[in-house]
Amino acid sequence: MEVNPNSPQSNGSSVVPTALGNVQRPGEYLRQIRIAQKRELTEVVKDLNIPVKTLTALEQDDYKALPEATFIKGYYRTYAKYLKVDASSIIQRFDEIYQNDTGLLPNHALNNSPIKIMGKLPGSNSDRNKKWLKRILIALAVLIALVVAGMALQNWSSNQDDSQEVAPAESDVQVLNLDNSAAVSGDQLELAFSHPTSVHIVDATGKVLATGRQSSSLKLNGETPFQIRLDDASAVTLTLNNENIALSSYTVNGKADFRLSR
Repeated sequence: MEVNPNSPQSNGSSVVPTALGNVQRPGEYLRQIRIAQKRELTEVVKDLNIPVKTLTALEQDDYKALPEATFIKGYYRTYAKYLKVDASSIIQRFDEIYQNDTGLLPNHALNNSPIKIMGKLPGSNSDRNKKWLKRILIALAVLIALVVAGMALQNWSSNQDDSQEVAPAESDVQVLNLDNSAAVSGDQLELAFSHPTSVHIVDATGKVLATGRQSSSLKLNGETPFQIRLDDASAVTLTLNNENIALSSYTVNGKADFRLSR
């Protein structure tokens, strides 16, 4: 039998809770639901792709062992959806007890959270528009540079011996991996694809690491936080410094647009 050290003393009742009690903690409630559904912790870890130490701390309401409040709320929503229970009351109870447990406000991490859900980035609409305009200009500059380089390569090829066959440049791969081979430091981002989808990745320095439609694995190096956009999040498996990142909580209508940090 599993025991949560943070849970209140049992009163001997075996009745499964149908809703979050007035004094019950969110993690303990989810743990009871999981046990009632006869789900092993290892099964949940595999299904949700959440580290076992994170899921254990979540069930024990050990917030000091977990990431910032924004992350915890995301984990609660994912776990509640998995167990088919209402997440709104869980988040409300978390907001009520988080400050008492940690001394921090439940929204203290919104400006510095490693992952920002699409549509929740800080700043005004004007600020966000300026950031997107800057990214678009950078992408256009990169594409123009590639076109100029391609034209220069064609001109050089035309001056070579007609008998010498020049291998054509690959046209089916549109991903840009700028200066990645020269990177010897920073954080490593790895992406694996189950089917082709479009990606756009920029690091903290504003460098475009990859953009375009991709179907093969990518290994990128840069400085966090990374700004990542995935047109089909279900096609991508993502790791940061060899740690798997769950995308389900940050996917809206199949797409994911978020910032990722260590």
